[in-house]
Amino acid sequence: MRPGAEPRPAGTPRTVGVVWGLLVLNTLGSAGAKTIIPLPRSLIQLVTMGALVSAFALALALNVRLRIRPSAFLFLLTLLLVSSVISSAHLESGVGALFRCVRLALFVGTVWLLSRWWDGGLTFVRHHIRMYFAVLGSVAAGLVVSPGAALPDLYGGRLVGALWPLTPPQIGQYAAVITGLTVLLVLGRRTDRAGAAFVIVPSLVLLALTHTRTATLGLFIGLALAIGSLILTSGAARRFFTWAVLCAAVAAVALGSVLEAWFLRGQSQENFSSLTGRAKVWDALLAAPRTTSEQMFGVGLGDKSFGGLPIDNSWLAVYNEQGLIGVALVAAIIIVLGGVALLRPTSLPRACAIFLISYCAIASYTEAGLGDASPYLLHLAVAASLLAAPAAATPAPTPEVPLRRIPRWAQRSEVT
Repeated sequence: MRPGAEPRPAGTPRTVGVVWGLLVLNTLGSAGAKTIIPLPRSLIQLVTMGALVSAFALALALNVRLRIRPSAFLFLLTLLLVSSVISSAHLESGVGALFRCVRLALFVGTVWLLSRWWDGGLTFVRHHIRMYFAVLGSVAAGLVVSPGAALPDLYGGRLVGALWPLTPPQIGQYAAVITGLTVLLVLGRRTDRAGAAFVIVPSLVLLALTHTRTATLGLFIGLALAIGSLILTSGAARRFFTWAVLCAAVAAVALGSVLEAWFLRGQSQENFSSLTGRAKVWDALLAAPRTTSEQMFGVGLGDKSFGGLPIDNSWLAVYNEQGLIGVALVAAIIIVLGGVALLRPTSLPRACAIFLISYCAIASYTEAGLGDASPYLLHLAVAASLLAAPAAATPAPTPEVPLRRIPRWAQRSEVT
């Protein structure tokens, strides 16, 4: 039995999983490492956009009556879309900004349509694990078929996607997220250990091969916070936390030099302190002159770069493209979801939501994506589905019993 293979909640169509898979495919991106079979970027963009359009069409077919669940997360996400349209209308980032706004609109619309099935259960957690495990399966297949293409010198020997263009940070993110969620499912006894090991072990191997520090820290810190929320009510969580601390202490002493070498990735102290050159891009972005309009609304949706170099910071990327208003909306999304998670009673769905929210908050420092259609918004959407209050069951209508006419002779006999 694989993680999350328990019966689906009543009323959740199987096609919802297909829609979620299409959203995952759309957010894989079109830029990355060189693949074994060269894939034109135009073809990749056609596939990803086709997946998004198909996801929206399927979601609309499933929810023809447009039944949605009220959600502060989706309301704020819609405001972010409006802000993006306003900033992109000036075309400072080119016509492509409007195309990205259409993409974000379809993405947000699809998630709105799927909110009908948000019930505080683990349905979307299971879909999330399955879809990203399938993506990691393609990465592992590329590693087996062509190790040289999967571990190129261009990326310093770090693991990339050899069948689909995926970068090391992307692979590390997917591996860390599904590892954390699967560990929590095991602690909540929602899956067996053999099925969990089938996901966790290869995911950790791929994470180690990517040498992605952000994903590793996000996994450990996110799991620590999530398991900490279960310690008072779960003996399994207490035992796991104790063993994890002991193993970490032993590993730090016995394998300290190896772990340090893995963490530094052969970089110099100067390169490490500047976050692999990110700090220079951030300083240049903040020092660039801006008009009042650009400060408030940004320059429009772009490719998350500045001066031809990737920004690699969600907050600065949002500031550049959607301005201070966009930063405030993204901050509100994180704060609202985090606040709701803290107010919810202790449970496995709450722990999974805490893990996803904390992971996205940690990764936002060195990864961009919180202001546009991306895996990070999908992670937060799963968290929002976990924090949704269960829909109140509508009582079945009681059939009316027709009144029977009592004959007069029967009425007289009753009086007598």
